[in-house]
Amino acid sequence: MNFWQYLVKRLLHSVPVFIGISLVVFSLIHLIPGDPAIAVLGEQATDEEVNALREEWHLNDPLWQQFGIWLLNIVQGDLGRSLHTNQPVSEIIASRLPATAILSGIAIVVSLMIAIPIGIISALKRNSWIDHVARVVAMLGVSIPNFWLGIVFIIIFAVHLGWLPPGGYHFSKGFWAGMEGMILPAVALGAAYAAITTRMMRSSMLEVLRQEYIETARAKGLTEPRVIRLHAVKNAIIPTITVIGMQIGYLLSGAVLTETIFFMPGVGRELITALSKRDFPIIQGLILFFATVFVVTSIIVDLSYAFFNPKIEYS
Repeated sequence: MNFWQYLVKRLLHSVPVFIGISLVVFSLIHLIPGDPAIAVLGEQATDEEVNALREEWHLNDPLWQQFGIWLLNIVQGDLGRSLHTNQPVSEIIASRLPATAILSGIAIVVSLMIAIPIGIISALKRNSWIDHVARVVAMLGVSIPNFWLGIVFIIIFAVHLGWLPPGGYHFSKGFWAGMEGMILPAVALGAAYAAITTRMMRSSMLEVLRQEYIETARAKGLTEPRVIRLHAVKNAIIPTITVIGMQIGYLLSGAVLTETIFFMPGVGRELITALSKRDFPIIQGLILFFATVFVVTSIIVDLSYAFFNPKIEYS
């Protein structure tokens, strides 16, 4: 099976996954207490006004019919409109996505710059003080919530030291001003994922270093740096790719609280706002968007295995 056949197969397999995700999202949203028509019109609205709005939004239809209409609209690229602003949900996501994409991109780069070298060094220096320190720091990184770490960063580096801005999205003031404002939220968001990747990289490296082909490479006279770089790291990175790929989806979900704390205009903060207003179309659209990122990332990760190891075949 070649690359394109495998890609088509994976895309076809993702179709029932998307349908299942859509059903779960739709069902969970309708379990939220409260009437969206009343949330929009206010408690002072008359029954006639509420019923008219419910008819317009098909809220009086059976749930299966509402789901069918919503799913058909999704297939056509229509995620609905905000109940409060009447703005298309797709436009809302598109306008908020750059802030979240930049934040997540910087966070993943920061996490990899920390995790890959530390994971490799920790494995090579197994049971040394370096390894013990790295493992403790990784455990702390996994245990500390990113929103709490973000608050601590704001108090220390923004309030007390005044080195960095406490939040906001500053790219309108220039590139460097924008990057400066991204440091605290990106580090706060990427810390936990750096810890997870460090542990995975260390474990994978230890497993690879025990393999016979590593001893064979050493017996052929290759220097230790070449053995580590050409054989150990190249093979150890393959299991880590899965963790890195899945982190992209988790970064988007983690951005919900991080963006709220740092007052950033991303999709995560928009989701919190929509939840407080019971704006069902935005909530459904954003959750479906997050789920889509997970599925697409999973496909990309599977396709990337053969790039790192040509011996792997698509099947």
